[in-house]
Amino acid sequence: MTIKVMIIDRQADFRTLLMHHVTTHWPDAIISAYDPAAAGHLPDEFTGAGNDIVLLGSDHGDDRDGVEVLQRFVACENFPPVVYFGTADDEKAAAELKPDAHFMRDHLSHDSLIIGLSDVLLSSKFVASTASLFVGDMRAGIHPLIKGYRFLRRLGSTENSGVYLVERESTHLQVVLKVLRQVPEFGDSIGAFDRFLQEYETIAEMKHPNIVKIYDLGVSDNHAHIAMEYLDGGDLRHRVEEGINQKDAVNYLRQIASGLSAVHQTHVLHRDLKPGNIMLRKDGTLALIDFGLAKRVKLETVITDKGEIFGTPYYMSPEQGHGNEVDERGDIYSLGVVFYEMLTGQKPYKANTAMGIIYKHAQARIPLLPTHLGRYQELINMMLAKLPENRLQSAAEIEEWL
Repeated sequence: MTIKVMIIDRQADFRTLLMHHVTTHWPDAIISAYDPAAAGHLPDEFTGAGNDIVLLGSDHGDDRDGVEVLQRFVACENFPPVVYFGTADDEKAAAELKPDAHFMRDHLSHDSLIIGLSDVLLSSKFVASTASLFVGDMRAGIHPLIKGYRFLRRLGSTENSGVYLVERESTHLQVVLKVLRQVPEFGDSIGAFDRFLQEYETIAEMKHPNIVKIYDLGVSDNHAHIAMEYLDGGDLRHRVEEGINQKDAVNYLRQIASGLSAVHQTHVLHRDLKPGNIMLRKDGTLALIDFGLAKRVKLETVITDKGEIFGTPYYMSPEQGHGNEVDERGDIYSLGVVFYEMLTGQKPYKANTAMGIIYKHAQARIPLLPTHLGRYQELINMMLAKLPENRLQSAAEIEEWL
């Protein structure tokens, strides 16, 4: 596979670093490096033509801002995919422009970079220009699509898997295909493969309207995949950003609690409950997704070491944030954070660092709701209690309280 890559940044060392990452994985890649300070800023007429992907750094010299260049590139019709490498100072501004991928230039991981570039290429016109989907080299992080499914677009990716919207050719049903990036033969990918299969087995057992439906599991040759329901109403995170009225927030809480209760009844913990892992259907019903951190309470073989911190700090229970033993009440705490955010549009605890947030979950007072939402303060208190024994003890109790 030959790809044409353009790298734009003032720093020669950074251009060389990106070139090394790319050619290590794609030795035949054709790369052009451009120094905007030495060669002059690219003209407004520049369209990126002839490139499959543009790697845009934030350093363009003292007289131009990288975000300005990014803004012009993303606004240009038919411009190739743009991957931006920025800093903490321009992170928010760059993210608002929605480049095809976004990395911090001072914290690059080879694996995550190659996975990100692979997904961008897979979802771009580069795929169509090859006359077929990638003939996959699994170690390169690019997959052939699974037989029987037609690729539509990339939905997202993690370090271990890619997530795609596809169409099942036999029924023309749109489904989400999650494809494992590593396979057991490749050394330390064994844990990832086991977790991937565990995720399928976990969800497949749960037949509940508020849990995503699983259609198929496939393991063949050098890859594994899960085909699951496509939830076409977006995620709860975007609904929170738009604003949720009190009635809908309570309705959503009931549904999430119902799904979570079913999860717990099968002796499984979710461990990563957050608005981004709660999806909506167009009919307004919700479903829990992404059980990648799910853990069987009685699982005999622990895949990861005890004491490792999982999840998202904004939604972690105090015990989870400090690497202590967790049970169902940890998920109830996370749901309490989600409910507070649905009601107010704000997260209950904020800080400049992940550890600062974790500290506040354990030590800061439970926040007070605005006066007009005061009727739910007692419920928030019982879900966000610092000690598990002081919380509601099961998700079913949430419905009882309501």
